[in-house]
Amino acid sequence: MDIALFLDFDGTLAEIAPRPDAVQVEPGLVTTLERLRLRLGGALAIVTGRPVSVIDGFLAPSQLDAAGLHGVERRLGAALTGGRPEDHPDLRRQVERLHADSAALANVLIEDKGASVAVHWRLASPDDAGRAEALVKAAAGSLGRSYRLQLGKAVGEIVPAQATKAHAIRGFLEQAPYAGRRPVFFGDDRTDEIAFASVEEDGGVAVRVGDGETVASRRLPDPAAVRALLRDWAEGRAIDLEALPPA
Repeated sequence: MDIALFLDFDGTLAEIAPRPDAVQVEPGLVTTLERLRLRLGGALAIVTGRPVSVIDGFLAPSQLDAAGLHGVERRLGAALTGGRPEDHPDLRRQVERLHADSAALANVLIEDKGASVAVHWRLASPDDAGRAEALVKAAAGSLGRSYRLQLGKAVGEIVPAQATKAHAIRGFLEQAPYAGRRPVFFGDDRTDEIAFASVEEDGGVAVRVGDGETVASRRLPDPAAVRALLRDWAEGRAIDLEALPPA
């Protein structure tokens, strides 16, 4: 089957950690991805809210095709485009304000990605978590229509309005080796739902990882199940999308 495979990272290929820098990559995952990419004729890409450079660090020495920052950055082959912080002066001012306004909130993390910013409150007390969410909502509101806020699992992220994983996937599908293939996207969060809907609309298959309401047609329970499935595919077993559990 000629598919184009798109994979989220956090919560999909790797378990979510209390802090973004604490994520652990399972030994053998990089080998699996490289073997599967070869089987798919190169049509495998990571589609993530992380910067592409950070994904490269986690998956070294491999440098897969990737869309970072929810599509602000995109790398196909050796060419990386988008994601320059200097192109976002209004956002940079809000990042500085978020750092200052959140300084008194224990265990609230500001993850500055250059062309986007995420506020994490997974480890914060309920009161501080509520304040952190209010801060990121206020920051997003002050930026107007050029940016949007997307809420995930104990995180709020401000990204350029035009940046979505759906847009990134459709961009890949316009170019070789992805063009003409059926898109398949694995993701785990509320931020992936737009891409799930887009992929299904385009005749592909969306796979939700974990629980929660979803527009995806298929579901796997956790990243371990995703990695096991990808290993099977990398080893040459049949890629049977209809056999995936329904959502």
